[in-house]
Amino acid sequence: MYRVGIDVGGTNTDAVVLEGKSVLAGVKASTTEDVTSGVIEALEKVIDASGIDRERISAVMIGTTHFTNAVIERRHMEEVAAIRLGLPSGAGLPPMVDWPDDIREIVGNHGYQVRGGYEFDGREISPLDEDEIVRIAGDIRAKGLKAAAVTCVFTSINDAMELRAKEILQQHCPALPVVMSKDIGRHGLLARESAAIMNASLLSLADRTVAAFGKALETAGIKAPFYITQNDGTLMAADVVRSFPVLTFASGPTNSMRGAAFLTGIKDAVVVDVGGTTSDVGSLSHGFPRQASTTVDIGGVRTNFRMPDVFSVGLGGGSLVVGGEKGVTIGPKSVGYRVRQDAICFGGSTLTATDIAVASGKADIGDAALLKGIDTSLVEAAATKINAMLEACVERSRISSTPVPVIAVGGGSILMPDKVGDLQVIRPANFAVANAVGAAIAQISGETDRVFSLVDGRTRESALAEAEAEAREKAIAAGALAETLEVIERDDTPLAYLPGNATRIHVKVVGEMGGYGG
Repeated sequence: MYRVGIDVGGTNTDAVVLEGKSVLAGVKASTTEDVTSGVIEALEKVIDASGIDRERISAVMIGTTHFTNAVIERRHMEEVAAIRLGLPSGAGLPPMVDWPDDIREIVGNHGYQVRGGYEFDGREISPLDEDEIVRIAGDIRAKGLKAAAVTCVFTSINDAMELRAKEILQQHCPALPVVMSKDIGRHGLLARESAAIMNASLLSLADRTVAAFGKALETAGIKAPFYITQNDGTLMAADVVRSFPVLTFASGPTNSMRGAAFLTGIKDAVVVDVGGTTSDVGSLSHGFPRQASTTVDIGGVRTNFRMPDVFSVGLGGGSLVVGGEKGVTIGPKSVGYRVRQDAICFGGSTLTATDIAVASGKADIGDAALLKGIDTSLVEAAATKINAMLEACVERSRISSTPVPVIAVGGGSILMPDKVGDLQVIRPANFAVANAVGAAIAQISGETDRVFSLVDGRTRESALAEAEAEAREKAIAAGALAETLEVIERDDTPLAYLPGNATRIHVKVVGEMGGYGG
């Protein structure tokens, strides 16, 4: 049986076929506005290249940047009823108070504050004002809003009010999608609330995108189930994406990092994914991307849901190279995916970072003879600048002075030198489609992140065991094989400000998908 991995990027759609741990073929196609035709083209190309029988494809794994791009580009977002339970607390800071004006207007700026919420010690701020929730439901119907987001103060201590508010809303607005912040974000009211609102605004796009993927597979004659990659390097069922599209944010860089780990067999490293316009840099820990521990800015909005600790720099294969009196400038402007038409080494007229890689002997692509007219001092200065930019990125991503390898992936990784400082650079086979490989080998995960009170005989060890059991149950319910599950994250943070000897426990387990023995 075969696994197909697809990564739908902003410009290219990459696809690979895996049999066990072997990559049979990897291809690139152009991403299309309608999603469907680009995915179909990539599927047909990779099936032809591998020569497999499409009837023997057991699963298709898809990574996509659609939802991240929607927020950054301010497109395809719906208006949302943003309901906060917490009055009289927080009245001076309404929902979306720290959002950029343009994106706040796009999602409608329909903020509601309702009596309810909890103190840090679990006491009620106020009883939930159920009559106000009923009134808001009427407002939602009158305005024709497509979704609602409910956020309760200190819902991590008690989620009863969020659950009750959702129940009332759906009683009075049947079929209304309601996102609860407890399912999306972590501690920190405004950032958690923003994450829930953003997720709610993308639900319609998620529904259309999942339907487009399903149509593409059906058109290609593939009957296997498909899954979407999350930004922690694991999978979720297609229907789950309809409810939690924000969990795909940054899944592209995550897939590249997971693919880098798979292709090299190295589980602890710095990964540099060089594309046409930018380079994404992050650290692998135990074969998975290190997670960000702080709030994350998405399109100008501060959120606090799970995200990989990956950053981008404006350096790619298509980055423009300009020499001047003050030295050489590289990027952030780029020819992007047009590098094979516009770069000088391919017969174009624009000097790019790829031309510098060819002229300096790093890469053997295109026609080096076309670069003979370029000033050698400019080539040397540009090559030095590229190396310095890459070294700065790698050093920023390192978490200790312990030497670790640097894995270079992505079509633009020809820019990478053989060494970055004192670190060895590895460029594996199939490096150009590492993102699709990462999608193809993704596993199923289960995660628990909640507060436990260590009272009435409950010990730290028993709480950890309970959290792990919950995470395992979630992974198995999502399709993981019980015998393959392993714990990859286990955090225990005592909360001194809460009564009852409280502690926050986070446990994540991963395992292989049922029916796949790769």
